Amino acid sequence: MVSTFVLILAAVVSIFVSQIFSKISVNYISMIIGVGLFLIPSLGSHVENFDSDIFIGMIVAPLLFFEGQATRLNSVGKELKHIVQTAVALVVLCLVFVGFGVHIAAGISLPLAFILAAISTPTDATAMESVTNGLQMPKTEGTFLKMESLFNDASGIILLNMGTLWYLNGYINYQETVSDFLISAVGGVLVGFAFAWVMVLFRQTLVRTSYNSLNAQILLYIVEPFVLYYLAEEIHISGIIAVVCAGLVSNAESQRSRLTNSLQVHLGNDIQKMITEIFNSVVFVILGFMFTKIIADENISANSLTWLGIGILLYIINVLVRYVYGRTRLKFNNLSGWIFSLGGVHGAVTLALAYTLAEYHVKNSDFNLVLMSESVLIILSLIVPTIVFRFILPHEAPDEEVTKKITEIRVNMVHQALDAVNKMYLPENVKNSVIFDLMAQKQRTRTRDFVKEWMKVVKHSEFTGDEKELEMRAFMNALGQERVYLDMISQSEVEYQDYIFELYNEVLMAESLVIGPTVSEAKDEVE
Repeated sequence: MVSTFVLILAAVVSIFVSQIFSKISVNYISMIIGVGLFLIPSLGSHVENFDSDIFIGMIVAPLLFFEGQATRLNSVGKELKHIVQTAVALVVLCLVFVGFGVHIAAGISLPLAFILAAISTPTDATAMESVTNGLQMPKTEGTFLKMESLFNDASGIILLNMGTLWYLNGYINYQETVSDFLISAVGGVLVGFAFAWVMVLFRQTLVRTSYNSLNAQILLYIVEPFVLYYLAEEIHISGIIAVVCAGLVSNAESQRSRLTNSLQVHLGNDIQKMITEIFNSVVFVILGFMFTKIIADENISANSLTWLGIGILLYIINVLVRYVYGRTRLKFNNLSGWIFSLGGVHGAVTLALAYTLAEYHVKNSDFNLVLMSESVLIILSLIVPTIVFRFILPHEAPDEEVTKKITEIRVNMVHQALDAVNKMYLPENVKNSVIFDLMAQKQRTRTRDFVKEWMKVVKHSEFTGDEKELEMRAFMNALGQERVYLDMISQSEVEYQDYIFELYNEVLMAESLVIGPTVSEAKDEVE
């Protein structure tokens, strides 16, 4: 519990810091916080030893579930050919070229070289976001990279199992490997879809009865990826593929049940975003912490720099194979080919797979070599595209320009609301209260203004029933005017449309906060 609390606290700190340094990806900031966490013994000593099973099951699995939920199921159907090409064929090609390349160049045994190659095959969609911060990823290349990262983890795991058995037994069983892959992948798809469909039907049946409970439904939704992952792993199929497929099914559910119970869907989406943001930061805090711990290990630092050369070789061969495959099989042009090849960023899953070797009787020197080499691969896969993409990808609108324009729109929006309130006949205390809240919406009130209003709430009795109703109607009128203004301005300011829709959503949520408590109080009075 203490370890979890420390990691989550570090993730929260990194999210706050990222708001200050907005031009730096929160993932890099989380890694730096992770490094700092290790260097502060009073904090780092409370972090438990890394466990790949817990890490993948408790953090990676729900992240992939939510990532799958953000992807439309029919998009996967359209991209099925490309998914097979990138998550299976490309993975096998990378395994062969990287395995033999490392074996020849570094002079290590072929089984160990293939272990290194297998661990280097999975890519990470979460990590890719850190290298495209402030940049526009082309839609086609972005779709390919996203689909690949959703499904290639299972391929990497199966190939790693093959390489590990080869290392331990001295021979490779191709038939068993292919059989295991088919059972694991197909079984993961079938169990993931079946489990998710049963859950969807259960939720949808329950929501249409008088026995539905909002909080219980949300909790059921949150625990779904954890239960499914460990259930799938228990019956020896791919838990990763199972949770991804379950997420895809849940996407279709949310599309068709938005108005069946809008409060439940809205709350579920908010909790999903919160968990995703926190878990993403936790992943990179752990990466930063583990990198530092690996480098600080006395046994590793005393070794030769063979691991550095192997790590660089792993990265170069992977990039070149991806580039050639992108040009020849995926029909990319030169620029798109480099975007696809460099966009295959490695992260949490790669590190977790490296640590699974601790469960086998792998020599300590070989285990350390794998950890250090894969760490170099991860660092290079993050740093190189971060630099290169700055020169080959279009930049998003400057933050200062966007902030200035949205602030202007927000101020004009609130002025529309204030004009509407001032035209209404309202008791002075009600009008002042509504105007203060609207001014706060404009983000022009100070903390001391809030303190003064807080003191008024504490000292004075609450509004009467009639005053509450007048306040609610004043807000409904004011916020309605804001929505009308935003609807109008969104048609003329097309380049800022997404930001304007965010403001529109903010107004709708404010409206629900005004109406919701008033309705609840009215119900309580009736009862």
